[in-house]
Amino acid sequence: MGNPSDTSDPSEPSEPSDPSSAADAHAAVLTGEITIRTDEGDMGTFTAHPAEGGPHPLVVFLMDAPGKRPLLHEMATRIAAHGYSVMLPNLYYRTTPHFELDFSSRESFERMRELMGAVGNGMVMRDVAALLDHASRDAATRIDDVGVVGYCMSGPFAILAAARFPERVRAAASFYGVRLVTDRPDSPHAHLRDVTGELYVACAEHDDHVPLSMVDEFEAAMQASGVRGRLERFWGMHHGFAFTDRPQHDADGERRHWEALLDLFARTLGGAPAPEVDPAG
Repeated sequence: MGNPSDTSDPSEPSEPSDPSSAADAHAAVLTGEITIRTDEGDMGTFTAHPAEGGPHPLVVFLMDAPGKRPLLHEMATRIAAHGYSVMLPNLYYRTTPHFELDFSSRESFERMRELMGAVGNGMVMRDVAALLDHASRDAATRIDDVGVVGYCMSGPFAILAAARFPERVRAAASFYGVRLVTDRPDSPHAHLRDVTGELYVACAEHDDHVPLSMVDEFEAAMQASGVRGRLERFWGMHHGFAFTDRPQHDADGERRHWEALLDLFARTLGGAPAPEVDPAG
């Protein structure tokens, strides 16, 4: 692909976001929206990084199927508050500049399925390459140590990014990622030997999209490949447990998800881990 270009105006600084909604926020965060121009369209991207210090390790936050939306912006900001420069792209940009699922609308669900079906592994790897290219020219960001996180639709993308960019990606996390094992050549389980970073894979016990038989098969592939990392089963929980806008949300699962994700990034990228949380309250 050609060199992607950022069409935002760097002379207009973002306003500091309020990280107070995250109990574990460590620093004021600057947020903004940029457009990265690729050969396939204009990729709208939410950005967040600490207001001070830097350059900060890059974290690529890959959206789930319901779209790039305020909840994910808040989550990206929370990650940034721990010392990272976060980029959250709209992976549907080839088709639409914006999509946000209306959970109450059957038509919106159908539209989501269409959009999700049009996004493939190769496309997203090109998108990650575009993000890395942009970040390499951003004074607030460094790409020697990159983290990637994906949820649901993007869980396999995060794992494949670790395999596709092993010289950059030091850590990748997948939460209830789908299609972990397929019969296609680009199946995540088939590329684990290419990963040099550390993986964390979280799966729900009750998940129509990711049966436990697939979870077992992927874990066996991890063990056979010798890749660093672990797979954790969240017993009693359902697909989507870490998202507050889903009916399957589980408060304890969300907390454990944050602890695991921030611990992974702190150990591999050098940021600040989540503080201990008193379960009593």
